[in-house]
Amino acid sequence: MKRPQAQVAVLQAADAQEDRRIDDVASEADLQPQAAARAAFELEADGLVAVSEETVAHYELTEEGDRYVRESLPEQDLYAAAMDAGAGDGPVQMGQVIGASGLEGGAVDIALSNYARKGYGEIDSGEITADPDVSPGQDPEMLALEAVADGRVDDAEEAALDQLERRGLVEVHEETIRSVVLTDDGVTALMEGVEVAETVDQLTPELLTSGEWDEVEFTEYNVEADAEDAPHGKEHILRQTANRVKDTLVGMGFQEMEGPHVDAQFWINDCLFMPQDHPARTHWDQFALEQPDEIGDLPEELVDRVRSAHKEGVGPDGEGYHSPWEEDVARGLDLRGHTTSLSMRYLSGEEVGELEPPERYFSVEKVYRNDTLDPTHLLEFFQIEGWVMAEDLSVRDLMGTFTEFYEQFGITDLEFKPHYNPYTEPSFELFGTHPETGEIVEVGNSGIFRDEVLEPLGVDCDVMAWGLSLERLLMLIYGFEDIRDVHGTLCDLELLRETEVMH
Repeated sequence: MKRPQAQVAVLQAADAQEDRRIDDVASEADLQPQAAARAAFELEADGLVAVSEETVAHYELTEEGDRYVRESLPEQDLYAAAMDAGAGDGPVQMGQVIGASGLEGGAVDIALSNYARKGYGEIDSGEITADPDVSPGQDPEMLALEAVADGRVDDAEEAALDQLERRGLVEVHEETIRSVVLTDDGVTALMEGVEVAETVDQLTPELLTSGEWDEVEFTEYNVEADAEDAPHGKEHILRQTANRVKDTLVGMGFQEMEGPHVDAQFWINDCLFMPQDHPARTHWDQFALEQPDEIGDLPEELVDRVRSAHKEGVGPDGEGYHSPWEEDVARGLDLRGHTTSLSMRYLSGEEVGELEPPERYFSVEKVYRNDTLDPTHLLEFFQIEGWVMAEDLSVRDLMGTFTEFYEQFGITDLEFKPHYNPYTEPSFELFGTHPETGEIVEVGNSGIFRDEVLEPLGVDCDVMAWGLSLERLLMLIYGFEDIRDVHGTLCDLELLRETEVMH
């Protein structure tokens, strides 16, 4: 039997009694690993060897994970401080415990997001409790970190390792190990004798010009053999869904809005009839800029009308808030907490000129809120903003719009709950059922803009509006249970690579 040189070398280096790694076979046969693998697959196609594959995971600590191994996890520090403060006996002020823990910056958010998840205690309304029966020294994630550091990964729980990877404390590198073993036919072929065939594996310019290509024997190629995997970039699933939302809304007759991520509180809150002493306008809920700290230009007449709406109300029965309203506050610059700031710019005519009904506008843009990280909240996320300006709109029109929109994504079990907003009346929240957990998930807020919003803007017809969460729509479509798996510092890259796009 005649075979190409690489195949003969692999046959001679392989064993009939045990699997041998292709890397070892290549070394013994004096071949490159890729050439040995190709030869092995070609021999397997002829039944002379059998090739097996095994995926092995290698774990390595990140810089952050290494620091925690040497010190402790933030949630362990928070638990220790809570116990010292007496949280094992009853609720204690969270600010007091955080101050005593020594945690700062992002470590505070990390501790808070993992504290209740691990059963260390509860956090509610600014107070914290601690379970005295917890043994933080036996924290599975810390034990898994130590196992990775010591090279004892087999001793660690798989669930703990997965969580460490999501938290960015370990990096996982997967290696595919191929092994080869001689079959009975392969042993027989060796016993009968295998010779090296003089073959050519490349068609060169010299072979073509000399005409020798017509006389030589070319190496056979197995086009079905596995090729080396070449990872490549792809559009993020969240961006894919955002583009799908945009296409859907354009198909429903909407135009897209654009505008600044950093904007004046005037556009973000004041035009929405949000009182300047509203709790949601404090630094606990939004991010203010230090430099620059205020907008340079605001339309004077609109400022006067908005001020009047806040202080005196609108119409004969208007009351206003009877609370302080300062233009300096309205000029303050923040990262927008919602994209309704764009709606205010467009409805006022400042962005594209005066609009005449009927009009439909939308945006799918990022917003920023000082929330506590958990499976359904992030500090920055995408909001699907939209509004319709027309005569004689009702809640039925709004509900019908949502029904049509969500049906495009296979969601037909919407629920509506009455709600209060300072800027809409009537108002209601939207809920959908999570396909995996069965949990009712809030997906948005909506309503009909109040006269106190519309009259200062110069709009004399109805406007229905909404703010929906793109990430929560994604959860309902794909069954994700934790937004942090989709984007952010803890995102699951393998999940994003392997998730099949739905249309």
